Amino acid sequence: MTAVRKKSELTREHILATGRELVLRQGFGGMGLKELLDASGVPKGSFYYYFASKEAFGCALLDDYCAEYGVKLAGLFDTGASGRDKLMAYWAVWLDTDAACGMADRCLVVKLAAEISDLSEDMRLILNTGVERLVRRIAAVIVEGRDDGSLPGSGDPVATARAMYALWLGAAILAKLSKDQGPLREALRTTEQMLAAA
Repeated sequence: MTAVRKKSELTREHILATGRELVLRQGFGGMGLKELLDASGVPKGSFYYYFASKEAFGCALLDDYCAEYGVKLAGLFDTGASGRDKLMAYWAVWLDTDAACGMADRCLVVKLAAEISDLSEDMRLILNTGVERLVRRIAAVIVEGRDDGSLPGSGDPVATARAMYALWLGAAILAKLSKDQGPLREALRTTEQMLAAA
């Protein structure tokens, strides 16, 4: 029973991992179900065993992505570093194309936010909830920085966190368009200025 369940979980994870790579390259709408089945080597009936529809697959994909992102974020934030250093480490990962997190190049928010907002209310809600959790976590680190003296203590930390995330999200989109990290480097400089005033 356990071996069967484990194989079942591995198959589901394989479909999701294969689908994520396709979605990162082509978008959700651009990825056909046949293409996903061929790439993952899974028959159509098996796909529908795990996911009731392509949209249900998309919801599961985003749930997994948000959970994985939270784990990676904990690895960056749950350290003994100062609040400022934690934030700067997080933003630095956006610039590091070789980083395990791959946050700018492999960000499903960058890739899908506009597309799924009009396509699927369920997918939009999952992604929006994930973003809100991230913003709150960044805000908590801003508060930590104020408490430990590494950041100045003024302004609404949630508003500051949201503004910084919006800055980086926009920079990531511009970097994808230009195929140049210049916008991300500019975002890093602007973030340093924002943190100095936060």
